[in-house]
Amino acid sequence: MASERPVGLFVGLCTLDVIQLVDRVPASDEKLTAREQVVAAGGPAANASAAFGHLGGRAGLLTAVGSHPLGLAATADLEALGVTVTDLAADSAEPPAVSSILVTASSGERAVASTNATGHRLAPPRELDALVAASDVVEFDGHHMELALATAHAARAAGRLTLLDAGSWKDGTPDLLPYIDVAVCSADFHPPGVADSVTDTLEFLREHGVTWRAVSRGGRPLVWAGPDGAGGTVEVPAVRVADTLGAGDFLHGALAHHLASRTHHRAARDSLTPEGFAEALRGATAVASRACASFGTRAWMREG
Repeated sequence: MASERPVGLFVGLCTLDVIQLVDRVPASDEKLTAREQVVAAGGPAANASAAFGHLGGRAGLLTAVGSHPLGLAATADLEALGVTVTDLAADSAEPPAVSSILVTASSGERAVASTNATGHRLAPPRELDALVAASDVVEFDGHHMELALATAHAARAAGRLTLLDAGSWKDGTPDLLPYIDVAVCSADFHPPGVADSVTDTLEFLREHGVTWRAVSRGGRPLVWAGPDGAGGTVEVPAVRVADTLGAGDFLHGALAHHLASRTHHRAARDSLTPEGFAEALRGATAVASRACASFGTRAWMREG
């Protein structure tokens, strides 16, 4: 019997995040004592998969972690949240990508240093077609691009809804876009040669085959567009911001869950409507705002 829970497959980056809450970012050659610390798996795709699972979906993650103790800690964190991790670098003993993050207590702003996905070229798993076929939605964060392209091809062939977290422009993005149904960009997504405006970004995505597009702008209204001139804005719920880290990732995980829930057991790519897309965006922004109200990337999941 098919699962009654929506199923999401997430493709991209997994890091180990070391998050420190500080009164201020230290100056050069200065040492500060942090107020709090969180150590957890991070990365856009990993965080999105965690949010998808927290909201009641079945989440799978295709990524590179490795057998180093730090990598095993990241995998254990995700598996404790119900995410099924397919580690395509399981034989690597090298440390995983580690993100060092300082969150300023007074504003919730963060400073991040990370190695991201450098050092791994991932071959698709043998069971890729089966993993895609079992999913209602497939989400990409633009990391591990060769793997992303192979998975996107499989998703399009299987008729599965595809979602892109376009946090920033990456090599290979133009090759991926024709296989994307839904793209939500941050304000830092700047296609080469395109004017730095929301309208131009949405038009660029349309010209590259993306039907449903949106641009998130922090606490300002999210702007979206769809086919046949459909479009509008979605207000972002106001909260007292404690930490903005991961908010965009959780927005994408929540959006994937809302879309997968609406299209479960149906022809997913053909079932979206302007009203349904706007409703899914409203639900996703509510989750992202809730995540900003507490320090770290896991407290909001424990609180509700």
